[in-house]
Amino acid sequence: MAGHIQDRWYKTMTDPDGKPRKVKTDRYGTGMRYRARYIGPDGNEKSKSFPDKQRRLAEAWLTQIAADMNRGQYVDPSAGKVTFQQFATQWLASQTTDPSTLVAMEGRLRLHAFPHIGSRSLSAFQPGHIRTWARTLMDSGMASSYQRVIFANVSAVFGAAVDDGLIARNPCRASSVKAPKLDARKLKPWTSERVFAVRSGLPPAYATTVDVGAGCGLRQGEIFGLAVDEVDFLGGVVHVVRQVKLLGSHLVFAPPKGGKLREVPLPNVTSQALAAHITRRPPIEVTLPWKTPDGPPVTATLIFYSRERKALNRNYFNTYLWKPALVVAGVIPERLPGERFKESREHGMHALRHYYASVLLDAGESIKALAEYLGHSDPGFTLRTYTHLMPNSRQRARNAIDAALSTACADVADHEAERGDED
Repeated sequence: MAGHIQDRWYKTMTDPDGKPRKVKTDRYGTGMRYRARYIGPDGNEKSKSFPDKQRRLAEAWLTQIAADMNRGQYVDPSAGKVTFQQFATQWLASQTTDPSTLVAMEGRLRLHAFPHIGSRSLSAFQPGHIRTWARTLMDSGMASSYQRVIFANVSAVFGAAVDDGLIARNPCRASSVKAPKLDARKLKPWTSERVFAVRSGLPPAYATTVDVGAGCGLRQGEIFGLAVDEVDFLGGVVHVVRQVKLLGSHLVFAPPKGGKLREVPLPNVTSQALAAHITRRPPIEVTLPWKTPDGPPVTATLIFYSRERKALNRNYFNTYLWKPALVVAGVIPERLPGERFKESREHGMHALRHYYASVLLDAGESIKALAEYLGHSDPGFTLRTYTHLMPNSRQRARNAIDAALSTACADVADHEAERGDED
């Protein structure tokens, strides 16, 4: 057993004859009786107090401390006193990932984690606290996919605390804790009729964004960041090299998601729509900082821009242009005075990418090529997302087997007929 146990209620005195005896201290009968003490790896004394009649618990605690030290699994008991919110805030400040990712993560923790579990000390968390919080997420009515993202962010914070030696284990990974399940519903792509209906509901200056989204599969930010010199009308290719991102209240230019530059086929119909748009509304030069609000300035000749001749802001576009177009197309209901539009996450501009994917898969395009066009780094993700949009796969399988076996079956039938004639 490491360290020793101090009995605060008694002290040892030496009689005149030299014999030791226990006498009561001034603290007898009050407060914690036993104080377990040991020297930690950092050379400082650590201690924990126990009440009367719990000396064995104090001894067991010291024994466990010694075992953890021997296994290299020792965690300073006082280290976990920092609250979840305090540690998460420090952890976010130390991250070097994409700035927009950090902004989004900070927002999710601030809105959906800190109000419920932010004030609890890291070392005080039990799996039950995470189960209760996860249930709160589920009862909030938010999309299951968004719940999973929030849960993953919280688990990442606890994982960092484990790595830093503040806690021994991540409560989000306990066997009794289950991450929010994904909604079993499969995405249903828009029809061509709906695509054109939404396009008709947009002001003429922005209608061509639908052509680019549905015809080339670009993300919203990539459409907003598309420059005229990146459209190869003669070669029939769009070079996707940039997007417009919103960091807090600041617009910036940044590489496409995942830093994946790519080339996408430019269909004739989309090429004609872009050419007509450029004729009506010539591109303009727009300068924004690169990646971060204080990044170096970058200038691009954008095809799509606001009335103020600035880069498009997704918040403004979605609220004042896209959702009214969804109303015109009958996708969502008209909002009542003083109320917000109905939530329509599945009908955001991303729906144009799903439409693009469904058309290509229906035409027999490979998952690998589709992943490249969409800018997915993992074709497996593309397959998991869109495999159910391959409605002709079973028929193609039947046709392939029929073609392979029909000749053989005919030969067998002829052979059996000949044998019958002989008999």
